[in-house]
Amino acid sequence: MAVVVAVAAAPLLSWTQRQRFRLLFGVHIAVPDGLAERPGLRGMVPWLLSAAGRRQLRYHFLAGPLIVLGGTLTLACWVVGAAAATVYLWIWVTPTHWRIDSPGYATKAAYVTVAGVALLYGTGWFAKALARVDTAAARTLLGPSREEQLARRVTDLADSRASVIDAADAERRRIERDLHDGAQQRLVALAVNLGLAKATLGDLSDEARAVIDDAHREAKEAITELGNLVRGLHPAVLEDRGLDAALSGIAARLPVPVRVAVDLPHRPPPTIEAVAYFVVSEALTNVVKHARATRAEVTVEQVGGTLLAVVTDDGVGGAELSTELGAGHGAGHGAEAGAASRGTGMAGLAKRVASVDGTLSCHSPVGGPTVITVELPCVP
Repeated sequence: MAVVVAVAAAPLLSWTQRQRFRLLFGVHIAVPDGLAERPGLRGMVPWLLSAAGRRQLRYHFLAGPLIVLGGTLTLACWVVGAAAATVYLWIWVTPTHWRIDSPGYATKAAYVTVAGVALLYGTGWFAKALARVDTAAARTLLGPSREEQLARRVTDLADSRASVIDAADAERRRIERDLHDGAQQRLVALAVNLGLAKATLGDLSDEARAVIDDAHREAKEAITELGNLVRGLHPAVLEDRGLDAALSGIAARLPVPVRVAVDLPHRPPPTIEAVAYFVVSEALTNVVKHARATRAEVTVEQVGGTLLAVVTDDGVGGAELSTELGAGHGAGHGAEAGAASRGTGMAGLAKRVASVDGTLSCHSPVGGPTVITVELPCVP
């Protein structure tokens, strides 16, 4: 009966022990995953059947009694040591005839005092060691297991990484808006004013008109370059209309015919959508620069909880897989492209895909075709 009562009281004892460690030692012992800190009657059976519950029972029935025994021994040593160390203070309480009939008691008292001081010192060391052992046992048996701690750490790191990625994406969007609404508009106004100057100022010298023509041309080229930069940071069409429109816009600007097929039941999360866009954009850029292809094809679809993007071209192939990045990370497009240029571009794509727990693979036999496959976790 006593055992049943003790087992039933184990959750309350665990809560009490956690409070003791928090108040006395400043040690926070977390509640194991899947267990309530103070389960009610309905939660007793799951608590007892869980591995964490069994660990806590081992603490209360094995480690706990040993710690109590050690604490009792420590208290006894404190009392004995204190009595021995102060023997000169209370020896005078004894009857006078005892001191007279016991010659040499002062020497014996000195030995007892030294022994008492040594016992107090040793007991202090033992008490600290006992507290460390008790804390270690409580963390191991009352708290989450090593596997649970690692799982929590992985979850925390994943959440932290996701926050950093979201913050970086938000910063890119802010820079894109600032450039689009600020510097780009000023350049457009400058180009318009220069164009008006060319059209309305007829009494200019040839030298002045040449200067205005050069400035007008430079302003238009700057607008084009800034527009490309803005689209590279975060295209507004991607945020407004999604992957289909954004990738179609890229394909329309390329000198190589590109067929784009996007079949998504709903829009993926913004971060996944941005990663997919930039990976496909860079892959198509590599097609133009290195592959010597006559056509390319982009397919984006959702398979279960995964966004699958495939970029195919009929170029010369011969891309090598980067051994530095591990299996599935491509080295670039084109059989004659330099190894450094191939590795640098695809290495960046592989790292960006890996930042959201995705995978990138490249199949490119000599003579083609080259197929780049990207798999991204897509949870709506």
